[in-house]
Amino acid sequence: MSSGPLAGERRVLIATAKIGAMKSPAWMVLLPLMIATSVFAQTSAPKEVEITAEPHHHLVLQNEYVRVFSVEVSPKDTTLLHRHRHDYVFVNLGTAEISNEVLGKAPVKVTLQDGDAKFSQGDFAHVARNIGATPFRNIAVEFMQDAKMRDEPSKWDTEPAKIQGGTQEILFVKDGVRVSRVELETAGFEPKHHHVGPHLVIALTDIELRAESADKTASNLEMKAGEVKWVPGDITHTVTNVGSKPEKMVILEF
Repeated sequence: MSSGPLAGERRVLIATAKIGAMKSPAWMVLLPLMIATSVFAQTSAPKEVEITAEPHHHLVLQNEYVRVFSVEVSPKDTTLLHRHRHDYVFVNLGTAEISNEVLGKAPVKVTLQDGDAKFSQGDFAHVARNIGATPFRNIAVEFMQDAKMRDEPSKWDTEPAKIQGGTQEILFVKDGVRVSRVELETAGFEPKHHHVGPHLVIALTDIELRAESADKTASNLEMKAGEVKWVPGDITHTVTNVGSKPEKMVILEF
């Protein structure tokens, strides 16, 4: 071990460095750590997007009543964090298993069946994570007049329609909108009835319907499973399944 002028100088330099470090303000020592933490938080926090900018949501219809999206999330895929600003109903197409991860809340596992219709009150952001083995496909219908209709008294009859060769199941009424699931056997029909307001048809199966109006004018409606059709109000008609198979649909009446 050397001892001499050089060794003495080294001891002085080390001692000076130790004293300098002891005299440094605490914020100077912590500043690099604080900057690194801030940068990490900014880069790791998910960025929230509007639903119209979420790539799994495809706008298929919009008017003064609704904004309708066709949604598909592949197995093991995840949506971006996106915000729902309006109350909405989604109708599932097929079976799916997802993790619904609302911002600020614990994830919730949800198992969905074909034709399930669910209502959600808006003004929240979430991620839909497909944790199953099948695509998560649905039609999401935002209610553009939810703020006005939320507290309006219900105008709807809770009794299902009398369908010949089929059924109507009224699922719920939310924001003045009646949501029901209709099944028609081959040649099944709904007798003459009147729609005061418009309604939205969501096909759960391929559909081939014949609508005959009060003046005996007839028209056919053909839809593929997953398609939607907006029907204006103030119409009276009889609707018949003229296809070769039973048909299923969800109807939202406004």
